[in-house]
Amino acid sequence: MATILVTGTAGFIGMHVTRKLLEHGDTVIGLDNLNDYYAVTLKRDRLACLTPFDNFIFYQVDITDSNAISEIFQKHGSDLSSVIHLAAQAGVRYSLDKPLAYIKANVTGHTVINEAIRHYASQIKHFVFASSSSIYGNNNHTPYSVTDNTDCPVSLYAATKKSTELIAHSYAKLYGIPTTGLRFFTVYGPWGRPDMSPILFADAIANSAPLKIFNHGDMKRDFTYIDDIVSGVLLALDKAPIKQTKNGTPYRILNLGNNRSENLLDYIEEIEKAFGKTTEKIMLPMQAGDVYETCADITETTAAINYRPTTPISVGIPKFIQWYKDYYKTP
Repeated sequence: MATILVTGTAGFIGMHVTRKLLEHGDTVIGLDNLNDYYAVTLKRDRLACLTPFDNFIFYQVDITDSNAISEIFQKHGSDLSSVIHLAAQAGVRYSLDKPLAYIKANVTGHTVINEAIRHYASQIKHFVFASSSSIYGNNNHTPYSVTDNTDCPVSLYAATKKSTELIAHSYAKLYGIPTTGLRFFTVYGPWGRPDMSPILFADAIANSAPLKIFNHGDMKRDFTYIDDIVSGVLLALDKAPIKQTKNGTPYRILNLGNNRSENLLDYIEEIEKAFGKTTEKIMLPMQAGDVYETCADITETTAAINYRPTTPISVGIPKFIQWYKDYYKTP
């Protein structure tokens, strides 16, 4: 069994990844600052799913606190086999209002983690970190391939995620740290973030409230169920890159998505079906920072780690809505 450090362990993806590692018998050192970007209660409830495990050690800490991070690595670094870095300031639209929060968490925090890892470069076998499909911007073709140009992000959030890829590459090159960046495509499922569209849609439909739909519903997303994302993270973790680039740097970027673009209105219809009712829809123009369509080309991901998502929205949404009803006590 391994000892793995996971940042953002009280987050949506972080909690699911951590729980799967704990169930496998690995020891997890979990970090999270439990900030109030959204309800801290939800984050604490996620943590409550993890704390019963004897092999879980949790630190409430901000990843930008270099002294605190250094102390944690000094205490556990000699035991660590890998690091999964999922902590970040999330949300495309919030980045329009609070840009400095994104620079601090996503750029500075990411650098702090890389700097801590490099002192244990001979010990840590793999560094896996979260990137985002947002960095593709308004790509002029789909599906999005990891070989596509990503130099034109349309939101500050996306720009910070692009920065994390560049920073991680430099550390992988300088210190020989095997590194994998994972570009997540619209993740949904139990314990999801309340600022993301799946729960916003569920909230409106559950409460028979008007539902705001941007670009008049003419949008497509590669909705990816959380179990498929967790599978991809752990498959990637188990197979570190050796020499993935022309200069021999042990670094790669992989897409994690469902490899299928769903019409937004079809997705909403599936949620309505799961609730057994419909709601009023208010059609609005496209919002700043949004993109028309996302779709993951997972050819390289499948070749590298045998990643094969298995959950269509017709299966994932009923599971998600059942959790939503149970957690939010909605009929």
